[in-house]
Amino acid sequence: MARTPGQAARRDPDWEGVRLHVVSGKGGTGKTTLAAALALALAADGGRVLLIEVEGRQGVAELFGIAALPYEERRIASVSRAQLGLPAAEGGPGEVFALAIDTELALLEYLEMFYKLGRAGKALQKVGFVDFATTIAPGVRDVLLTGKACEATRRKDPDGRRRYDAVVMDAPPTGRLTRFLNVNAEVAGLARIGPIHTQAQAVMRVLKSPETAVHLVTLLEEMPVQETVDGIEELREARLPVGGVMVNMVRPPVLDAAAVAAVDGDHREEVALALGEAGLGGRTRTGERVRAAVEPLLDPLLEQAREHSERVELERAQRADIQQLRLPTYELPLLGEGVDLGGLYRLAGELKRQGAA
Repeated sequence: MARTPGQAARRDPDWEGVRLHVVSGKGGTGKTTLAAALALALAADGGRVLLIEVEGRQGVAELFGIAALPYEERRIASVSRAQLGLPAAEGGPGEVFALAIDTELALLEYLEMFYKLGRAGKALQKVGFVDFATTIAPGVRDVLLTGKACEATRRKDPDGRRRYDAVVMDAPPTGRLTRFLNVNAEVAGLARIGPIHTQAQAVMRVLKSPETAVHLVTLLEEMPVQETVDGIEELREARLPVGGVMVNMVRPPVLDAAAVAAVDGDHREEVALALGEAGLGGRTRTGERVRAAVEPLLDPLLEQAREHSERVELERAQRADIQQLRLPTYELPLLGEGVDLGGLYRLAGELKRQGAA
């Protein structure tokens, strides 16, 4: 079930037919980075993809090295399979657009769309009603954010074609994800008739349909994995469509299985001998000189080996917990130099190769 970094075989995507990809995860797992990478991967075959940011952090702009995004859909990248290190295919490059949703402007847009308030809506903005509504009633904010994403998913051009082949939402963290996605069901229950009820019902039809998949980002660490397991259970209880698990920042094992198993033994003399054979101690390499050179290195090296062994065992246990979820799983490598634009395209290539897009 799990895919690992570097798998080269081309395969069909796991999410054929999905048009709204919701990406969440515990804070610090890199969910914004992988949401952006997924958008690039989805566009690489020549499609048009919208990447939506809902938390107001301008993380997408920072990743792509551009100015802060306004409340409008703006093209931020052109991407081809070749740029992701993949074999070329028919068709030209795809495009990624981005939108940072401004809650205040989205509410004014909503009031104009469903209540035709126009100038009255702007008057409400001047007296502070909009800020009051989105602060005192946070559910209103979530309705606007999910509604905008679903509207973009359904939108068509004048020729009847879908405006976007896919929409990727960089959603709030796992801890509040289910309530965020399910808020329209609560609103629809409160408002039994009228535009609010109709809009909320339409949004929930998209969010609970096979056109939506909710992906969770995690690390091979105890707390992020447990939050992922809990989050998936909550999504399933709410009958929201669970997607895949993206395991980010995976480090390659330095020691093989035999070395990990042997690390607890007393290998001081073996390590000292190996270091001597590697040339430590100078050209003369008398026994005393070799020993004097390698002795200060023994304890730090053995301690690093023990720490690495513990990490490998911990990651093995966390990976087993993830596999118990029986979901498509994608492993993305740790980029030691950090995630610049080149690294972002590399991660997109990995997601594409492993079947996430």
